[in-house]
Amino acid sequence: MNKFDNNRNKKPRGAVDGFIGGGNSGSRNPVKKTQVYQPRTVASNTSLGNFGNTDGFHGKSSSNIKAGTHPLGRQSLRDGTTGQIALDMPAASARSKRGTQIKKPFWKNIGAKKAAIALLLVILIGGGFLFGNAYLKARQVLKGGGGAAALEGNVDPSKLRGEGDGRVNILMLGKGGAGHEGADLTDTLLIVSIDPVQKEAAILSIPRDFYVKTTDHGSMKINAVYAMAKNEVLSGKKTSDQKSRAEDAGFKAVEKTIEQTIGIPIHYHSMVDFEGFKKAIDTVGGVDINVTTAVSEQMRIDGRNYKLDVKTGQQHFDGFRALAYSRSRHTSARGDFDRSERQRAIMVALKDKTLSLGTLGNPMKINQLINEFGGHVQTNLSVDELLAVYGVMKQIDNSKIQSIGLADPPNILVTTTNLNGQSVVIPKAGLNNYKEIQNYIRNKLRDGYLANENASVAIYNGTYTAGLAARTAEELKSYGYNVTTVADAPNKGYSATTIVDLRNGSKKYTRRYLEQRFKTSMTSNIPDTSIAAGSADFVIILGQNEVSRLED
Repeated sequence: MNKFDNNRNKKPRGAVDGFIGGGNSGSRNPVKKTQVYQPRTVASNTSLGNFGNTDGFHGKSSSNIKAGTHPLGRQSLRDGTTGQIALDMPAASARSKRGTQIKKPFWKNIGAKKAAIALLLVILIGGGFLFGNAYLKARQVLKGGGGAAALEGNVDPSKLRGEGDGRVNILMLGKGGAGHEGADLTDTLLIVSIDPVQKEAAILSIPRDFYVKTTDHGSMKINAVYAMAKNEVLSGKKTSDQKSRAEDAGFKAVEKTIEQTIGIPIHYHSMVDFEGFKKAIDTVGGVDINVTTAVSEQMRIDGRNYKLDVKTGQQHFDGFRALAYSRSRHTSARGDFDRSERQRAIMVALKDKTLSLGTLGNPMKINQLINEFGGHVQTNLSVDELLAVYGVMKQIDNSKIQSIGLADPPNILVTTTNLNGQSVVIPKAGLNNYKEIQNYIRNKLRDGYLANENASVAIYNGTYTAGLAARTAEELKSYGYNVTTVADAPNKGYSATTIVDLRNGSKKYTRRYLEQRFKTSMTSNIPDTSIAAGSADFVIILGQNEVSRLED
């Protein structure tokens, strides 16, 4: 439960309605010297925030009160005939004439205002401290270093490197951490992909046993890539920043491997160990999931035996139970694939709880989160970027969040096999053949700007290489382009690819992506008048240089 919730019903001591309780009121008995409340004179150099001074007004000696005078109030109402004090309340008309609508003495009004100002200052300074403290601590964890142009909203197209930059892709890694076997093996690999333009999102699971070919470390299961690259740096010459460099090398290696195999850019990463995962769930008070398939498994978790028994229907999970639920796989029909599906469900539930509590908009919550699991998480999101992601996610309904797996029917893109004595997951198309997976994922995670403009593209083969237009069209379709025409150009012999923008730059993002992909600048006129472009927004006439690019 949220520790801050425990204090909600506690009342402040010595105060009423938030104001500091005052002392006894001055006596009105006749005395030789009577205290009269007067405003305290404040020196011009007194600071407003000097809470050492008491608020209100202070007693000051005055001369004796003379008999028959009433310096502290209005004279009593007397009967006009007898001269006696009238005890009966005058009629409404009389009260109106006498002006007996009682007003508080001016000093009480001023004193209340000063007390209110003091209270407001306490709230502002206290809140400022909490937010400032949380912000400083958050900056220690949220160091930045990643970058997604799409978080800027109506971004300048020149900042986009290529298709896919219209989304925000965050690689979420989970590891055991200190005290666990294989502490740096990333057995949880999820990609949270956010489309700020269409207000959609997706969570993609990558099997931990997915066998991949890396650039620098050979082939291995993808859950070992981070650990391999990290340990390579740690085994080298000892330096003061070795640990930081090792972690950076691990993240870089796994990001690069995913980009090459899955086919989408990774803009940010986040690593959470088991302890951090539990604390995150507990800090928001647990999560609620509508369980569709019961799970029962005797497990060894966190050094103790535990019987996980989850029934179907609406279920509540605290941190420990959520960890067990996300790690269970031995009694599941599809093993690791079912486990990945449960992990995606927990992510959606955590998103719901975090947004419903306004966690990232509450300085006290941020402070608590960072305090409780700051040492168990690493990320290259900055504070501002995290807040920007939070702002976008608030606008995305759960019906707009896809849950994607590589073995989810009817799209079975991977299979399990035995390779060199170990059970691994490989593409169904064959070892190291990622083309089918890339086409599927790119279409599922279509670039937000491409989807929004949905520009029609006509492709013509201007070379003597048969099938070049069809191959290029297949590639562009895999990125989400709306290819409407695939044909041979009436005339051949183009040495370089020509791209024609028939919309005068109004579809600026598609224009930028095509220029980046084909490494050429746009023209506004079709060089061959025999080409009937029809309603196309862009016309691509392929040249001989495209043959070399596709063969690389």
